[in-house]
Amino acid sequence: VQLQASGGGLVQAGGSLTLSCAVSKYTFGTYNMGWFRQAPGKGREFLGAIAYSGLTTYADSVEGRFTISRDIAKNTMYLQMSSLQPEDTAVYLCAAALGVPTVPDYWGQGTLVTVSS
Repeated sequence: VQLQASGGGLVQAGGSLTLSCAVSKYTFGTYNMGWFRQAPGKGREFLGAIAYSGLTTYADSVEGRFTISRDIAKNTMYLQMSSLQPEDTAVYLCAAALGVPTVPDYWGQGTLVTVSS
């Protein structure tokens, strides 16, 4: 399974940004897909997931601000982020798990999101 996150950049506080995660073909039909982030000096934080069924779940810290979706035809998963704050600054990573999405089997390279105040 190959994953590649993209779409990061610099955004002002209060702004929005959408990240993409390109995945290998047929991944969505087998794996539960997740988004994580790692802020400077902190551990990796689970943000949310979209199951192979299409069901989405979110961490309390981002529910209502972040939305996960996928385009099966394009083999791409998305993370729409709104009302961004400086504390959202982090490297964002996508991942794939055969089991629970909080314990991925495969990781993609991350994309940096910087939120300026």
